[in-house]
Amino acid sequence: MSSDERPEVQETTLSTAEGKTEEMRRRITIYDVAKEAGVAPSTVSRAFSRPGRVNAETSKRIYEVAEELGYRSQAPPRLDTGKPSKILAFVVSDINNPFLTHIMRGFQREAATQGYTTLLIDSQESDTAERQSIERILQLVDGVVLTSSRMSDSTINQIVKVRPVVAVNRDVRGVPSILPDTDRGIRQAVELVASHHHRKLLYLAGPESSWADGVRWRALTESCEEVDITLRRIGPYPPSLMGGMAAAKVWIRQQYSAVMAYNDLLAIGFMKAVQNAGFNVPGDVSVVGMDNTITTALTTPTLTTVATPPNMLGVRAARTLIYQLQNRSKQAPKTVVVPMNVFLRESVGPVPS
Repeated sequence: MSSDERPEVQETTLSTAEGKTEEMRRRITIYDVAKEAGVAPSTVSRAFSRPGRVNAETSKRIYEVAEELGYRSQAPPRLDTGKPSKILAFVVSDINNPFLTHIMRGFQREAATQGYTTLLIDSQESDTAERQSIERILQLVDGVVLTSSRMSDSTINQIVKVRPVVAVNRDVRGVPSILPDTDRGIRQAVELVASHHHRKLLYLAGPESSWADGVRWRALTESCEEVDITLRRIGPYPPSLMGGMAAAKVWIRQQYSAVMAYNDLLAIGFMKAVQNAGFNVPGDVSVVGMDNTITTALTTPTLTTVATPPNMLGVRAARTLIYQLQNRSKQAPKTVVVPMNVFLRESVGPVPS
């Protein structure tokens, strides 16, 4: 066994009454549990440290054997008795993103009406943190919702083997998905820009690992070709105000008359930076965001944006996940598409003369 494969040995002393033999006092290790359960020691180690990577039946057998022998890991998981916990995990890529917060609120309210409690996990744009956090709580919850997940499809499908999963703003083969109608929303935004006689559009790309970013770029490419608009992409940028400010520095060197950003935060950061540099919105550049967060109505000028109602995404996610839990023998809908539209405000105007 290589050093990488060697499991971490977690030990405890078996409590005994006074007068018991030394044999009864010996330490119980994962090797004892593995021998009794008929599995490899590395499997026992994973069952306690990364339960999501071990088959549910195998995990249950390991926990039962450990209980019988008196073994205790440093962080014992919940023994899966088969009874529902009535807890649902809601995983977001960044809780600071107001759009994702609104999705979570819609999900939480709908879940509560059906008797479920929501456990929130913020992965902070890290696929590794997302996976590790889910592994730690997977045995505690009945199901998982992944919102704008940064994990790979293969990793998500490993989780599906243990608990029901619903993906929001992400299409994963074999997993029920709640998706905005991106093609429709992007097409409306491009037609709006074209109606103001803009012939060049710059896209401020979001995180490289974002599935939604790829879908938006493809929809932009197709829509711009239809109306004969020159399209350029810069980035990726963090979906934040700072990301938008960084993108503004690139735009100043090669100015396009219209800009569309991956999300509202990027768009607002961009607007503030170009305004601080002496440019006017929309006099010198028209700007379109995505998500229709509350901040879009608080900027000067107010921000035109493309979005689907985030609460609706959350409600649909809750209903789809709970349907799976209550109807295990029936197949849940694979894809639910929610309408996406343009919210017209002041940041879009005629092309500069």
